[in-house]
Amino acid sequence: MLGLTAETRVFVKTGATDLRLAFEGLRALVVNVIRQEPTSGCVFAFCNRGRNRVRCLYWDGSGLWLSTKRIESGTVDWPKDEAGAAEMNGAQLRLLLQGLEIRSRRGWYRRGAEAPELKNI
Repeated sequence: MLGLTAETRVFVKTGATDLRLAFEGLRALVVNVIRQEPTSGCVFAFCNRGRNRVRCLYWDGSGLWLSTKRIESGTVDWPKDEAGAAEMNGAQLRLLLQGLEIRSRRGWYRRGAEAPELKNI
């Protein structure tokens, strides 16, 4: 997924996003809702209402990338604040897309399992 590292800045558009939007529609959300510059080199992530599709917008220096992930089983634990944005790092986004959730903002755990808390990232 675009070579995410722990140092990659990721901005997540919270709540549901209409993923029929393409480059220009998502770029407009980055500017107007997330209030960041799309050509900054950060990753901008969006999720649909069913929480089974995620789109990421990324500027690589010569153009915008638009990647989509379809979750085959289950959903992602996407932040639900409908009007805003959240910031995380690339490692946190990778964990979120792999099916891990945040529990009480103290650590990560695998969805559906009562595993012990992991250290914060």
